[in-house]
Amino acid sequence: MNILIILIVISLLVASGFAVAFIWAVKSGQFDDAFTPSVRILWEDGSKSKSIKSQNKSELNNPKS
Repeated sequence: MNILIILIVISLLVASGFAVAFIWAVKSGQFDDAFTPSVRILWEDGSKSKSIKSQNKSELNNPKS
């Protein structure tokens, strides 16, 4: 029974250590994304490309000439 109490205490200490490390990482800016905003304009919007592809397919299937 004593070992159970010791294991619970150890697991609580480890969990609190992970919580402190996570809070420290968030406060120090480890999760700030400085790269994505600079390249977001270069990424193509998926909805526009789908509509263009469907227009191209319909033009291939039904040529106007």
